[in-house]
Amino acid sequence: MTDIKQKKENVKMHLKDLRQNLKKMHLDVTEELILPKPDEVKDLMTKMENLLKLIESK
Repeated sequence: MTDIKQKKENVKMHLKDLRQNLKKMHLDVTEELILPKPDEVKDLMTKMENLLKLIESK
């Protein structure tokens, strides 16, 4: 697999993971009226920062 294809797959994987996490968090807030824990938010922010680094490294 070429380097560009590998990066593309990594970005897709990160986006899919972030989407699932955000979707769960959204459902918790809207349906269960549960606010996310600070650590959960920090974890998602870290994942988003890592994704940005991956994208910017192209």
